[in-house]
Amino acid sequence: MSAEPGPRTVLVTTTVAAEDTAAELARTLVGERLAACVHVSAPITSTYVWQAKLETAREWVLQCKTTEARLAALMTRLRALHPYQVPEIVAVSATATDPDYLAWVTENTAPPSPPP
Repeated sequence: MSAEPGPRTVLVTTTVAAEDTAAELARTLVGERLAACVHVSAPITSTYVWQAKLETAREWVLQCKTTEARLAALMTRLRALHPYQVPEIVAVSATATDPDYLAWVTENTAPPSPPP
């Protein structure tokens, strides 16, 4: 592992209310090269306050792996696609990443080259 003075891996977490929504978001973000990988976790129970009311809901967690260079684009796209009025979009920059994994994330999130 290397402490990263250069490009960093970023983990972006969000939640959604339906498994099919989670799967579609994962496919879209990876397909558009905004995330190299998206893990969709089994349902969780979330407890929160929304519009002054205590709520409990079943949600699916998405953990998106991207780079700092692609973070803004990923967050913008996720906000546009997300079904929630105020989606959870939390980004955490890694302090260390295996160099081979970082290279893979960087390669798989690079914007596509324009046609010649």
